[in-house]
Amino acid sequence: MEDHILDFIHFLTVERGLAHNTLISYERDLRYYSKFIQEQEQINNWNDVTRSNIIQYLSFLKGENKSSKTLARQVASIRSFHQFMLREKVTVQDPTVLIESPSLERTLPKVMSSEEVDRLLQAPDLSSPFGVRDKAMLEMLYATGIRVSELITLHVSDVHLEMGFIRCIGKGNKERIVPLGRQAIDAIHSYLQSARGKLIKNNQPDTLFVNHHGKPLTRQGFWKILKKNASEAGIKKELTPHTLRHSFATHLLENGADLRAVQEMLGHVDISTTQIYTHVTKARLKDVYKLYHPRA
Repeated sequence: MEDHILDFIHFLTVERGLAHNTLISYERDLRYYSKFIQEQEQINNWNDVTRSNIIQYLSFLKGENKSSKTLARQVASIRSFHQFMLREKVTVQDPTVLIESPSLERTLPKVMSSEEVDRLLQAPDLSSPFGVRDKAMLEMLYATGIRVSELITLHVSDVHLEMGFIRCIGKGNKERIVPLGRQAIDAIHSYLQSARGKLIKNNQPDTLFVNHHGKPLTRQGFWKILKKNASEAGIKKELTPHTLRHSFATHLLENGADLRAVQEMLGHVDISTTQIYTHVTKARLKDVYKLYHPRA
């Protein structure tokens, strides 16, 4: 059964060209599913899997308090896998036909106030090459709204400071162009001129941002950098690598930016994904109203 999962992942890689992180998610989901089917349901042939078996698996995940987002992703992975198996004539039926995806709980993203963002961007110690790097990364994230996974894979050649934009490869290897503001341009220019050469040492990486070994940063490495600078800025709320992205989108919309333009900059395929930020701005308007209106 494991061989069929590998065949499916190979299909997604070659035929669909999915991003590496997406492939990892598919494979992890399907191996977890396969283990349950074999151990709990005593099934050793994909052709014997029924709708009831899959429902049992989803109930098992719910019992482990998995979120609706995780359940929806699992259903998508399992459905795609069984459809592939049917097309390849490995199985004669698709047990996912009548299985519905769980409705997602839309939680509002956490955002920072403009004042908090200012404090965070002022936190790095510019007397150190690491501080200059941190300043450039934080300024770029807030200026562009790119994902951290996109930030750490940026190449030097993707940054066009004179033209004022970056070239970004997002989910599904889709390319987009995102403008840079003046402060971000200045911070990145300073990093390239005075700090990056000291950090790369004897390495010659193509990636723009590097760690203390002169090698590309990881997501975990960036998260530590974010938490360190947030602490020094006196920011108490919990931040994640996505917080600056959320703040970027929310602040643009609060200041009158067009929703379609924000969708394009964020790299969202579906505008409904971007629309959650309009709910954030409405929620904040309600907070202001309750705080300041005498009859609220």
